[in-house]
Amino acid sequence: MKRESKSSKLTEEDVKRYSGLFWKVLIGLVLFVVVFLLSVRIGLFGKLPTFKDLENPKSNLASEILTEDNKVLGTYFVHNRSNVKYSELSPYLVQALVSTEDKRFYEHSGIDYSRTLSTVLLTLSGNKQGGSTITQQLALNLFAEKRERNSLKRIMQKLQEWITAVRLERNYTKEEIIMMYFNTVDFGAYNTFGIKSAARTYFNTTPDKLTAEQAALLVGMLKGPGVYSPVRYPENATTRRNLVLHNMFSQNFISSEEYEKFKEKPLGLKLTISNYGEGLAPYFRAVLKEEIKKEFQRLAITKPDGTPYDLDRDGLKVYTPINYKMQQYAEEAQKEWMKRLQNEFDKQWRRKNAFTGKNANLLRTGMKRSDRYRVLKAEGLSEEQIRKEFDKKVPMNLFTWKGSVDTVMSPMDSIKYTKLFLRNAMMSMEPQTGYIKAWVGGIDFEHFKYDQVKLGTRQVGSTAKPFVYAYAIDNGYGPCVSIPNHMRTYGDWTPKGTVQGGDPIQLRNAIKYSQNYASAYLISEVGAANVADLTKRMGVTSNIPNNLSIALGSYDASLFDMVGAYSAFVNQGTWVEPTMILRVEDKNGSPIYEKAPKVLKALNSETAYAMVDMLKGVVDGGTGSRLRWDPNFGGLKNPIGGKTGTTNDNSDAWFIGVTPELVTGVWTGAEDRGISFSSMQYGQGAAAAMPVFGLFMNKVYKDKDLNYTQEDFPKPPGGITRFEMNCSNYSQFWGNDPARGGETETLEEDRLGF
Repeated sequence: MKRESKSSKLTEEDVKRYSGLFWKVLIGLVLFVVVFLLSVRIGLFGKLPTFKDLENPKSNLASEILTEDNKVLGTYFVHNRSNVKYSELSPYLVQALVSTEDKRFYEHSGIDYSRTLSTVLLTLSGNKQGGSTITQQLALNLFAEKRERNSLKRIMQKLQEWITAVRLERNYTKEEIIMMYFNTVDFGAYNTFGIKSAARTYFNTTPDKLTAEQAALLVGMLKGPGVYSPVRYPENATTRRNLVLHNMFSQNFISSEEYEKFKEKPLGLKLTISNYGEGLAPYFRAVLKEEIKKEFQRLAITKPDGTPYDLDRDGLKVYTPINYKMQQYAEEAQKEWMKRLQNEFDKQWRRKNAFTGKNANLLRTGMKRSDRYRVLKAEGLSEEQIRKEFDKKVPMNLFTWKGSVDTVMSPMDSIKYTKLFLRNAMMSMEPQTGYIKAWVGGIDFEHFKYDQVKLGTRQVGSTAKPFVYAYAIDNGYGPCVSIPNHMRTYGDWTPKGTVQGGDPIQLRNAIKYSQNYASAYLISEVGAANVADLTKRMGVTSNIPNNLSIALGSYDASLFDMVGAYSAFVNQGTWVEPTMILRVEDKNGSPIYEKAPKVLKALNSETAYAMVDMLKGVVDGGTGSRLRWDPNFGGLKNPIGGKTGTTNDNSDAWFIGVTPELVTGVWTGAEDRGISFSSMQYGQGAAAAMPVFGLFMNKVYKDKDLNYTQEDFPKPPGGITRFEMNCSNYSQFWGNDPARGGETETLEEDRLGF
């Protein structure tokens, strides 16, 4: 009995001891879990996103370039990601996601505990399952770049997911969570991030227009963008899509009849792979990017935290004045004419060697400018070794007007091939606003990346003559005044040319027939320095020497500057800076930059109108008369002015055309001035550049939605009082014989008046 009592007594003590130990362990475990979760929460095991981070995730959001008609012209991106609002999602997307990834999404508060428990048990039994809710997956997308593979790290990451998921559920609606989820998911191939990018890449549509089977395919890809790629593994993608459709049927989102119909449909891909040079206006977008960087730096525009904006990552919206359809028309016009012109160019050089005589060094220069040369030089190869490498045949991708082709060719032969391609550039803008409506910087951005609208400068030829006449008319001459039109020597400069329109010749006819002798005489009278100064006031930023040959365009200038300068003629003498950017907004739609273009009164309004009237004569019977009779342009009958330009040996062909609401410039030439048409038949401005303008304007006027007027140019508000415009009975002659001095440079441009 005593022994029993003792045993009982020991048992009671043991119970008390073990009970105390149990509660201590339990409380300790609870405290440990609380402290552990608190440590996770405060970021001891890895930083968690703040609410600011949740609302503004660092997600490499693509910046969009938008046209005036609010269409996406292109994007700047590291990851091709663009955000959408919940209202911009197809209902099928939401149904496919919820039925496949998280059936109880609308019932839980971030963590589905029953699903989590069943997932743990199944995983322990060897049947690995995924138990993350949509909110948890969003949390992972927001704070982690990848799912950890290490088990311990993954456990820590899972706890971080849970905490972030609960915070998301407390602060956002279910719709907002789904919206954020679709904006942060990765669709794998083609640098495609977010549902907006995926809809465009795989179906060339927007998220709101996705059909049930399309939505099912994209949601199905989220399980494994690689293995369920509809491009690489269409059978896997189809099977997965149909499983998602079945889930939608099981959750009563679609009927059995719809399920049977949808699952039989083909994938129906319309693959639209985004890359930097793809789509409309790639040259414009490339130049625009650098212009924005310069403006932001000049004005010290930064993010709220003081760091500079990154166009590739910060999801900015860049609003431009480019018109989507006009850009299309410009690119179509260029392609249509340049294909034909290149055919004639090829005929000329088919049996000739373009790289002899004065062009002998062009290939060597081309070789040294290439990336391949720089790489080989950096590897320590000698010039002789590099030359041998350039003679070895390697796979090449070449540009043709029928599309890119893969071939085998030596790098030296590829240089010969590309140098015999004519280049072309075009820009069109509204003179009253400065808004640029179309910009074509070259013939193919993939193969010829150098922009010839703003970055490239070429000799301007006779397109410089109107600046001489504008200064003269602004300073006492009139359009009807006659001046000498025969060969003279000015110091040691004797310009060459032909006489057309008589000698003496009225100023309006001298422009009409692009007369060199008359233009040289006029600049000798008014002064080269004065003409150079006016040209600069009208927006030409390149160096303009103080010599008489600038009357015939002996200097280089960009198409961008020349179009801007001619716009002052149409805009009653007021130069408005050509505008590429309207405004820039951050990813939340808040404005961060707005363009304020420069404006300068360069000419008297009456002078400007007189110049427009004289430029009209170029088209009505002068060097630009082809616009009136050539059926290629659809018979342009409305008031149009312009100026052709052709430099020595047909190296550069220009045309700048003016209408009351548009000024459009075109340049054509080879990469090297030594390679050109041998005859004026194809090489002059009226043949090599002006047709692109004609084709473009024909398309613009046919599109009634664009609503550009075909009426005449308006006169200045006060009319014309300073000079006579009707030259029929006007015979004043301003001329004298003394030769004027000038620079020694000789320009043989426009021998036949083009």
